Amino acid sequence: MTSSMHLSTSLLFVVLLALQHSCENNQFVNAFSAPVFTSSRVAQNAQRQFDGYQRTSSSLWSSAGQDEAERLLEKARKVREELALLEGKSLSQVEEEAKVEKESRKAIIESNISSSGTSKSNKKRRANSQVVYVPETIDDQIRQAAYAIERAFQDNITRQTVRLALVKKDEPITAEEEEWPGGAKQMYREAGRPLTEALLSEVRAVAKNLQSEEEKNSGKEMYPPEVKAQDIWDFDGSALITAEAASGPSGDVQALVFPNTDSKYLKDIAEIDSKLGKDRLFLLINPFWRNVESWGFNILQPKAKQKAQETIFDNENGAYQETYVLSRFSVRGEDCVALKVYPNDWELFAYLEDYSFGGPVQTTIRLGTSEDEPTSAIFAKYLNEREEFKMNKTMRQLNRKF
Repeated sequence: MTSSMHLSTSLLFVVLLALQHSCENNQFVNAFSAPVFTSSRVAQNAQRQFDGYQRTSSSLWSSAGQDEAERLLEKARKVREELALLEGKSLSQVEEEAKVEKESRKAIIESNISSSGTSKSNKKRRANSQVVYVPETIDDQIRQAAYAIERAFQDNITRQTVRLALVKKDEPITAEEEEWPGGAKQMYREAGRPLTEALLSEVRAVAKNLQSEEEKNSGKEMYPPEVKAQDIWDFDGSALITAEAASGPSGDVQALVFPNTDSKYLKDIAEIDSKLGKDRLFLLINPFWRNVESWGFNILQPKAKQKAQETIFDNENGAYQETYVLSRFSVRGEDCVALKVYPNDWELFAYLEDYSFGGPVQTTIRLGTSEDEPTSAIFAKYLNEREEFKMNKTMRQLNRKF
């Protein structure tokens, strides 16, 4: 009961701060971008609801802003009263705590901005970026990836790499990776293709430079596209997925699923890149390479590494940089997740057993961040610093039994 009340008051406090920020800045649609507790399942679900609301309400604010601000002020007052009642404090105490917390957050943001070496636009984008959480369902992952892709596209990155957690239909995203006894063909059939089709159905990326007046006036930019799949090599499980935008060809998007280091795919990528043009979006989905060294030396492809460097890693429209990655693996016996969501740095998480509801529930604990792709050594360092992971998973389970 105590922990539940603590969570309720914490969430109310976050909502209160968000409402105050919204009223002061007349920006209702950004009112819920304040950080929440990433280790709380309830808070994560709340954040997802706010994400969905924010996506569909980007043009809500209008000339009625003053009325909306007054309504929010009244709502904030009621939240303060409820928070005071839950914590057994006076209303003035709650208001003072909210003021102190707000000033503290403001000081942290200003400090981060002043110490950052990025451009003003990057600072603003990072300050306003969404709270990053580990998705628990396919839909959560698709929405999160779509946001990252669209933000990168807005920054003129039209060539991107996306690495999704490959999960079968209706299955949750858990700490354990799925097994694919049927190899790449099964991965494509049961995860790669359906996930990519769902992703392209969600992404909206209109090349403004190519948009005709007819497309601009169609009012169909947010309509779902028509998604088509064209298999490339069946034994590789590879395919080209195309989303034809309802508004017109300026919003068309293509994705190459499961390309590998065979020279055929370098040729395919170069051809698709040329046909799409530099302004339209082209994605590589879960390619079977990590970097240019993956090509190595092959007597049958003597210049493959050089070709890969030119075609992929030196591409002037984004170099196919990773804009969304969800990677699951084990470090020191712990189930870990490395999550890259553009424009944020890498976020590092580990799963911990939560017995609050009886049986163990795998809950993600945020460990920290990394500018570069995290290694096992970085994860181990963070795990060793956390009290919750002083004992490994096996020892924790034995400790509960005895």
